[in-house]
Amino acid sequence: MNPSKPAESFKGRLALITGASSGIGEAAAVRLAREGLRLILVARRREKLQSVAARVEAAGGQAHVIVADLTNETDRARVLASAQQMGAVEVLINNAGFGWYGYGSRMPVTLAREMLALNVGAAVDLSLSVLPQMVARGRGHIINVSSIAGNLPNQGIAMYAGTKSFLDSFTTALHRELRGTRVHASLIKPGPVRTAFFDYSEGETSGRRIPAERFAIGAEEVAERIWGLVCRPRRVVYVPRVLMLSQWVEPAVGWLIDRLGPLLLRRQPAYERVEERELSPQRTRRTQRRP
Repeated sequence: MNPSKPAESFKGRLALITGASSGIGEAAAVRLAREGLRLILVARRREKLQSVAARVEAAGGQAHVIVADLTNETDRARVLASAQQMGAVEVLINNAGFGWYGYGSRMPVTLAREMLALNVGAAVDLSLSVLPQMVARGRGHIINVSSIAGNLPNQGIAMYAGTKSFLDSFTTALHRELRGTRVHASLIKPGPVRTAFFDYSEGETSGRRIPAERFAIGAEEVAERIWGLVCRPRRVVYVPRVLMLSQWVEPAVGWLIDRLGPLLLRRQPAYERVEERELSPQRTRRTQRRP
């Protein structure tokens, strides 16, 4: 990626990254730090966040850590209030999210609600909260980390694909509304990425290991494309680029996926029915969970 804008023009600007304790969020933090941006890192795990902050500072950047559970509206408000004290957020990267693979009929409703709160609710709240100030200043960029799953509502990922489809539509509409304002809304849509996402899915109640893991790319590749978007805003970027073909797969061969797709899920070991009470709210949760 050869950004069309000089890196110097972003030095000192404030970027907020959610899900920053590992995976794409961590890689994006380190990449932006190399360009001199000041960073606000948000996630649930303090120790992990502090480790990322150390990497950021080693790369020449500045990092402020906020430990927060973004499924909680009170925590979201606290993040925004803390960020406001540091200055104007000029780059918002909504990366926090998680997935779950398995039959929708066996997904605990409480887990589905948590996914909606994080994958959708947090991104919407943060985006709409910083957007008025960005428009008033005439400068800013919201980058929402989606997935090709938003184009491919396949078996086993009903909730996850639904949240990413929402994020795709929400961001695209904002992008069109913001034309001519010098404020941008962009999507980055990776395929599978080598993060702890796959472990988290398998470790959840009734969850299974997502079979696309063998096709995963590195988080650093996604981070490089995020930096490219910061420098050269566009509506959507696929990582790798060949995945832009995914937007035509469903319209072209959706009928075939209807017939063959469920076979992949059925090949995995059967799970017993799991009651709602088995999902303990006291369990240690994930912080950065998307592919």
